[in-house]
Amino acid sequence: MQALTLTAVNEIKFQTWREPEPAAGEVVISLRAAALNHRDVWIKTGQYAGLKWPCIPGSDGAGVVSAAGAGVEPAWVGREVIINPSFGWGANQPAPGEEFTILGLPRDGTLAEKIAVPTAQLVAKPSHLTWEEAAALPLAGLTAYRAVCSRAKLRAGERVLITGIGGGVALFALQLAVAQGAEVWVTSSSAEKIARAVGLGARGGFDYLATGWAKSAAAQIAGGGFDVIVDSAGGEGFGDLLELAAPGGRIVFFGATRGHGPALALRKVFWRQLSLLGTTMGSPADWDAMTEFVARHRLTPVVSEVFPFARAAEAFALMERGGQFGKIVVRIA
Repeated sequence: MQALTLTAVNEIKFQTWREPEPAAGEVVISLRAAALNHRDVWIKTGQYAGLKWPCIPGSDGAGVVSAAGAGVEPAWVGREVIINPSFGWGANQPAPGEEFTILGLPRDGTLAEKIAVPTAQLVAKPSHLTWEEAAALPLAGLTAYRAVCSRAKLRAGERVLITGIGGGVALFALQLAVAQGAEVWVTSSSAEKIARAVGLGARGGFDYLATGWAKSAAAQIAGGGFDVIVDSAGGEGFGDLLELAAPGGRIVFFGATRGHGPALALRKVFWRQLSLLGTTMGSPADWDAMTEFVARHRLTPVVSEVFPFARAAEAFALMERGGQFGKIVVRIA
């Protein structure tokens, strides 16, 4: 089969790769589409733990089961499925165990024509989604669902701020919150991205590069601040989020793309009864709840651009430029 491989730091190569053999309890999936995440770029640029070369990146994928391993019912063959990229979470819902990994490193990922995975990682492709939309769902959907629903426990009628709108997780968090009846606001340095978020149900947005943006935001949303804030940037601006949180508010975060920033103003955290909630990926229970929610509400992941498999290197370049609004997808078959 053909696969996109990373052979060294910043070296992408298409090459013939061994066909996957399903172990007991596994199936082979002929992939129809895969999607990129920032994790793939960090692996490509050598900024991720546990690097190995060569490797097949890719955590998101959807396709058709084409072969079954020992102990797997033959009825699996022919099913249209999406893959849960969260492997080895374990039995503890609050946090993953030591065996936890994410598909795409160390295990071969989805940027290939075929992949072998355990049947426990699979769920039927939601019928209302195209292959490209289905491939865009797993990692972003799972991460956003755990952040918004499992960790922050968002309730209808609450006010939400989602920072850095435009990425896959942030957009899916927006869709989840809107579907639950929340009042959602966003931040971005792009007026166009804010406008597109409004088109998806956001009430409005703020330019986080503008001087004094947090004070302007607080004045605009009179009524006590944000009940839930969803962040993946961290950095110097994290202190602004403390100012914008309502008393008793929850700040849930799953990244630090802008660095770790200054020391927290702890007095503001304890005096205003704020909760700081770290999160990453999600448990099997989160996965089941997320896919059920998507099917019930017929949510459709936002796809920014679709590249043919032969041009997957261009998909990486687009993500590195940060020019996307939604998920970047690679059509494999």
